[in-house]
Amino acid sequence: MAAWPVTAVFVLSNAATPLYVLWQRDIGFSKGTLTVIFAFYIVGLLGSLLVSGMVSDRLGRKPVLLPALALALAACAIFATASSVAALVVARLFTGIAVGAAVSAGMAAVTDVAGQERKRRAALLASCAMVFGAGLGPLLAGVLSEALPGPTVTVFVVEAVLLLTAVVAVVRMPVRGPETASRGSWVRIPGVPQGRGRQLTLGIAVFAPGITATSFVLSLGPSLLSGLLGTTSRVVAGAMAFAMFLAATGVQFAVQKLSRRTILAAGAASTTLSMVALIVAVRTSSVPVLIASALLAGAGQGMGQLGGLSLLNSSVPPQRLAEANAALNVGGYVLAGVLPVSAGYLSDAVGLTRGATLFAAVLMALAVVGGLVVAANRRRAGESA
Repeated sequence: MAAWPVTAVFVLSNAATPLYVLWQRDIGFSKGTLTVIFAFYIVGLLGSLLVSGMVSDRLGRKPVLLPALALALAACAIFATASSVAALVVARLFTGIAVGAAVSAGMAAVTDVAGQERKRRAALLASCAMVFGAGLGPLLAGVLSEALPGPTVTVFVVEAVLLLTAVVAVVRMPVRGPETASRGSWVRIPGVPQGRGRQLTLGIAVFAPGITATSFVLSLGPSLLSGLLGTTSRVVAGAMAFAMFLAATGVQFAVQKLSRRTILAAGAASTTLSMVALIVAVRTSSVPVLIASALLAGAGQGMGQLGGLSLLNSSVPPQRLAEANAALNVGGYVLAGVLPVSAGYLSDAVGLTRGATLFAAVLMALAVVGGLVVAANRRRAGESA
């Protein structure tokens, strides 16, 4: 139940993905503008992460989660009535703020409820709650928009109901306020206690390329399907995103017993292979290969996220855990905001095939670097032992 608010917020995070094609048609905006709308989500999320982790560690999880759920409900109302780019930007901004609270305070609350003896399981549940919700949103949006009236309204009504149940879950959550509060500024770049920087670096090195790969699929995947590959079904677009995050969820259960560094190394390899598949997909106009790329991207994010959260859960004290979770996500989402936006505008200038190919090449190089960082750390740990 403690993980449910994380899932509910992340359902909203990607629910709009299959609907952008409809808004593009009705409102009229380019692929570059589409990625800017997506980027405002990143802006809201990063701004939230600068505050929510520290506030949560000082005041408790509920004082952060309840306002975040209220903002998520407001975002649903704006999405359901959106008739301009400005409305979509505001809705995405509110969504990003709510998600920032969920990945810092929400994930820390899961660990609080699990207790000290179940930290690794808590990391698994928190991570899976995030990626499952992120995949369920676009699937619901795709199916409901095709099957029911009000294609850009119905899914947000359903999501509002889910968020209300999340409010109940937070109110009933058995967590206490912090016994010892962290010190320092209320608004700062989140970090980890001294001596824990290596764990944070390892997590970001793999998580950042992984979540950037899935962000690209979410922001420009429907455009690839409809424009380049000739597939216009919103159900297909939503199902591809759902399958991507289902892979992210399933792979975490599959690898949970492996060492954390092995999980991270496998995550880097999966993201690298995803980008290879993306290049092949856009060059050959192959839907199956594009789906394979999405599945590999989901697996890469899932393993990077699980490995990073597990390292932090095992080494960071509870009074700094929400801030540490925020630091991991800041490291990941900065890259996830910059590269897809760049790819969107580049695609407007040179075409979707060339833009996606260049994006894939850059991200593939970053994923390889992440894998090398993990390998170098493993050798260093072996030499120390």
